[in-house]
Amino acid sequence: MKYLMAIAASFAAGVLVTAAGVPMKVHYVGHDQVSSTMVKGGQIIGDNGLIVLANRAVQRGAELHEKTNHIFIIVDGEATFVTGGTLTNPKVTAPGQTRADGIEGGQSHHLSKGDVITIPANTPHWWKDTSKTGSVGYYAVNIE
Repeated sequence: MKYLMAIAASFAAGVLVTAAGVPMKVHYVGHDQVSSTMVKGGQIIGDNGLIVLANRAVQRGAELHEKTNHIFIIVDGEATFVTGGTLTNPKVTAPGQTRADGIEGGQSHHLSKGDVITIPANTPHWWKDTSKTGSVGYYAVNIE
């Protein structure tokens, strides 16, 4: 797990260099708090331009965030995750956020424990299929 976090930190550092809001302090969150947050899902860290979440995804509609770059670190489960392409039946649900029924013409990725995927801002993305394991646990590093 420490290896995965090191990889994520490397990706995050590259994105942070170009991010508009850059956190200016060190954040430490212990294992117990991280584990308990993963059970229910939610925010682990929130700072200027940086949010780290513990999430559990199930099959659902696609989304696009205009200004948010994502790094997803998969910690359990399996899924077909689609990036790029065109949102089908899109609806703006919040400033800078669009949700849709799915994606046409995107690239499919099989994600499982240990995988890391980056999603640049303004890129459609979709947890298309989580039926093999029911859900996917992952850390989301969101940088604006």
